[in-house]
Amino acid sequence: MKEQKKSLSRRQFLNFSVAGMAGIMVLPRLTSFGKSESVAEVKLGFIGMGQQAMFLLNGFLQIPGVTVVAGCDVYGIKRKRFEKRVKAFYTKAGKEAKVDTYEKYQDILDRKDINAVVIAVPDHSHAMIAIAACKAGKDIYLEKPMTFTIKEGQELKKAVRDSKIVFGLGSMQRSSPEFQHAVKLVQDGALGKITKVNAFVGDPPKPYDLPEEPIPADLNWDLWLGSLPMPIHFNNQLDPPITLDPDQNEKLWGAWRWYKEMGGGFTTDWGAHMFDIAQWGLGMDKNGPVEISPIDDGTHFISYKYANGVVMTSEPFDERKTKGVKFWGEKGWIEVSRGSFKSSDEKFALPKSATAFEGPYETRIPHQLNFVESVRSRKDPVVTVEIGHSSCTVCTLGNIACALKRTIKWNPQTETFIDDTDGAATKLMHYQYRKGWKLV
Repeated sequence: MKEQKKSLSRRQFLNFSVAGMAGIMVLPRLTSFGKSESVAEVKLGFIGMGQQAMFLLNGFLQIPGVTVVAGCDVYGIKRKRFEKRVKAFYTKAGKEAKVDTYEKYQDILDRKDINAVVIAVPDHSHAMIAIAACKAGKDIYLEKPMTFTIKEGQELKKAVRDSKIVFGLGSMQRSSPEFQHAVKLVQDGALGKITKVNAFVGDPPKPYDLPEEPIPADLNWDLWLGSLPMPIHFNNQLDPPITLDPDQNEKLWGAWRWYKEMGGGFTTDWGAHMFDIAQWGLGMDKNGPVEISPIDDGTHFISYKYANGVVMTSEPFDERKTKGVKFWGEKGWIEVSRGSFKSSDEKFALPKSATAFEGPYETRIPHQLNFVESVRSRKDPVVTVEIGHSSCTVCTLGNIACALKRTIKWNPQTETFIDDTDGAATKLMHYQYRKGWKLV
C-alpha cells in the first residue's frame, strides 16, 4: 500500500504576548457564544500555577465572558507570576485588573463568587482537591490523568454525579481535528474490522532517584506532598524554578510524573492521551481491557486485550518512536499523532477543511471552549468523568501489571480484578493517605 501523509492546513495564529506568555491561540469562531456581553459571566479560580496552568490561563483569558479572579499555589513565586500575568492581560484589555492569590486551595473553594475552578496540580492531589470542589459546588476543569489511583477515580466519579456539577477533563486531543478524523474512520468502519492497535506512550514510572536539594523559602513543601504517605525529599526538578525579572518560565515539565512515588510515568502522562484515543476509537469508553500483560512478560511493551479480541499495545509504530496511535484494520491502517496524520490510502486523508494551529500544542483552546459552553448549558462536555475514569484506569492497570511483573485480569464492568488470589493487584488500586489527609 502506498503511504500517504497529509499535512494539516489553514494555520491560524494570533500574535499576542503578555508579560512573556506564549502566543495565545483562538478559534476561527466562538461557536455558540455570540457577543461576550450577551452571555453569563464565568468567574474562574485556578488551583495550581505551574507550567500547564500557564498554558490553560492563556486560553481561558481569551474566552468571552470568562473572568479569572483568583488562583492558588504552594509556591510563592508562582503566585506572583500568576497575579502579574492576569493583571497585565486585563490592564491591556482596558478592564479592571483585580486578582487574588492564595497558598491553600480551600481559600479558592470558599469564594462564593467563583463558580468554576481549573485544577492543574500534580496527579496525587487531583482527586482530593476535585472532590472538595464538588462538595463546594464548583464546576471543574481537571488536568489529565484524572486521578492517581483507581479508587480515587471511583470516588471522584461518584462525587461529580452526586453534586451535579459540570466536570471537564483536559484530554485536549479529543477536540483536535486529526484525532477526531481518525476516530471517525475507525468507528465508521472505513478500515474494516480492527485487528490491532499500537498506542506508543513511553515507559512506566521508575523509583525516585533525584538528589536532595534545599527547599526554596517560599515553597510549602509539606502542602505540596499532600496525601503522599512516604517522606520524599525536595529536588527543584519536581517543581521547576522560575524567575520574574527577567521573566523566565519553567525549563522542563515537573519531574514528579516520572517517579512511582508521585506519578505514573509515561504510562499515565501520555497514556492519558494516546490510550484515551485508542479507547475512543475502539468504542471502549466507559469500558476497558480484560487482560493486561506487562513489559518483559515476553515483550518489551504493555499489552491490553479486550473482550472482543482486539489487542492494544504500547509498542512503537515507527522508528522515531512517535507518541501516537496506529489503528490496523482489514482494509488498511492509519497513524495519528499531534499535528500529523498518515494512512495507507489517500481516501483516508485528513480533509482540507480541518483546522490546525502552529505553536505549542497546549496553547490550543477548543477543549477549553467546550468546557465553558458546558458550564453555561449545564450539559456534559466532550470528555465526561466516566470517560476520564475509564481512560485513566487503562493507564493505571498497565502500571499495576508492570509493578507485579505478571499478567492481570480485569472486569471493567465491576472494576475488580479476576483471579487475584493473593490480593496484590487489588491492593494497588489505592494507598493509605498520610495522617491528616483524606479523600472523602
